[in-house]
Amino acid sequence: MYFVDVQGTLIDDRAQAPIPGAVDFIDALNRNHIPYLVVTNNTKRASSAFLAYLQSLGFAIPQNRYLDALMLLEREVPKKGVAAYGSETFLAQLDAMGYERDYIAPQTLLLSVRADYGAEDFAQMITFLMNGARLVGMHDTSLYATQERRYPGVGALLRMLSYAAAVPFTVVGKPSEAFYAEALRLLRRQCPEAGFERVTMISDDYAGDLTGAAGLGMRTALVLSGKVRPEDALAARLRREESGTVVYNDVTDIPSGKSVK
Repeated sequence: MYFVDVQGTLIDDRAQAPIPGAVDFIDALNRNHIPYLVVTNNTKRASSAFLAYLQSLGFAIPQNRYLDALMLLEREVPKKGVAAYGSETFLAQLDAMGYERDYIAPQTLLLSVRADYGAEDFAQMITFLMNGARLVGMHDTSLYATQERRYPGVGALLRMLSYAAAVPFTVVGKPSEAFYAEALRLLRRQCPEAGFERVTMISDDYAGDLTGAAGLGMRTALVLSGKVRPEDALAARLRREESGTVVYNDVTDIPSGKSVK
């Protein structure tokens, strides 16, 4: 049984189209009745809209086999007093969900991906944190890949801000224990005896997704179709070492008739 990432795993970060063979991989899981859940840190579209987008690309993902970070946001972050940072589409999504943004005396600093954060943004964030705002990340990604470039992910920025302001942080989406616990709860609707030790997490983000999954007892599979590339030193090291993570070029190399051994 599987948890399957989206960006860089099912969808190409550059072309925003299905990675060749990815649609067939999901079809095979469905056909072979393999329990799985598509788990994504989507923050740019409403959850239902992003699932519909995936379906429009040919992915036959039922609603009950999908989970994203926005679906847990209201559990983790109150709607008032939020200083939110991220893309315009993320901010618009927060507005649509009824979040009240506050850049004067916020109770929560909520961080998502953006390629062009600058020093003044960070200065404002640090001021809010030192005045008592809670630091929350939408997810804990190590890298943000877009337009053939790789930028620090939300996880990297959370650690910088946490160190600078001497505050802890929490995470809404992957790889938080709360997110994976909800994913397991949903997976048990397909297979009541499902446990983390029986799940393989498939992702292109080794630090941001797979280390957290491994910490909960999951098996992990890194695909080199997204953030980590075949020529990267990390890929070579993981192929060479007994790290516990199996490395594949893409999802087409992963068995779709049974879980990874």
